[in-house]
Amino acid sequence: MRIFLTGGCGFIGSAVVRRAIRDGHEIINLDKMTYAASEDALEEALHHPHHTLIKADICDLPAMRAAFSQHQPDAVMHLAAESHVDRSIDGPAAFVHTNVTGTFIMLEAAREYFATLSGEKKERFRFHHISTDEVFGALADDDPPFDQHTPYDPRSPYSASKAASDHLARAWMHTYGLPVIVSNTTNNYGKWQFPEKLIPLMLINAIEEKPLPVYGDGRNTRDWLYVDDHAEALLKVVAEGAPGATYCIGARQPRRNIEVVRAICALVDQRLPSPEGARERLITYVADRPGHDHRYEIDPSGAEGALAWKAAHDFERGLAETIGWYLDHRPWWEAIRARRYAGQRLGAAA
Repeated sequence: MRIFLTGGCGFIGSAVVRRAIRDGHEIINLDKMTYAASEDALEEALHHPHHTLIKADICDLPAMRAAFSQHQPDAVMHLAAESHVDRSIDGPAAFVHTNVTGTFIMLEAAREYFATLSGEKKERFRFHHISTDEVFGALADDDPPFDQHTPYDPRSPYSASKAASDHLARAWMHTYGLPVIVSNTTNNYGKWQFPEKLIPLMLINAIEEKPLPVYGDGRNTRDWLYVDDHAEALLKVVAEGAPGATYCIGARQPRRNIEVVRAICALVDQRLPSPEGARERLITYVADRPGHDHRYEIDPSGAEGALAWKAAHDFERGLAETIGWYLDHRPWWEAIRARRYAGQRLGAAA
């Protein structure tokens, strides 16, 4: 397939590019190259003949129209989004602009392009809108996990902007006939993740023996999915998914935040022992963030059955691989840590 992918230099997007190129697809990678984007994360795909990088903004309708006209994709995978909850609390306008207006522009450009297609190319075309489980709100400890039937109940500017974009995508299918597929996923982790998110922030702080700030009492629970497993699932969705369907993608690996931080401490201690003792001593509880959702967890059984897919990594294996990668790639994250980037906060989105 020739796939038009937005946000392909981001954490999840770059994993999709790497996997897609290995699987024989052609990728037209459109990325604005914001603070969290990295060409390095594309690895061998960056200069591959089946990969084209276009540096442009999804909110630029003429640029999107031109990209569709020039590259004539078989499908769209719309990943580009502002995604850090703390940043959305500090500055919600950027999230509404990118996640809502940007999705609207992508849908309009795709709708216009779709109207020009005919025959098999029109039958095959898909618009895959990629979203988050945060649109479903928060779960109590005894609630069943989210699935494709869960009502929406977003609680943060980030999740509200993603919920709005999900509704737009579905509306463009029902109103205009654009063949839209939606997928929702839980927290991803793995290599090349920008070090403001929980796992890379905590493991880098642990390596550097800096405080490990944990929001509230650390009992907030997230379901963790290794990014390469997610990339595999997303490519199955765009190739095999049914228009109008929703696929909830997860790994059945829920952990409390404090459990994640302690696991990171133990693994870093094994790889890099400290003369000062176990790194759990660095854990520091800080004031909780506003509207902090208690628990997210996905039931992926619908997606697993429909796509013949299942996450390959359990959390322990995936976390060990992730920590090993960050230890082996210090120059990448040390350069990021050395730069001053807007909106840096003590906590992490989880």
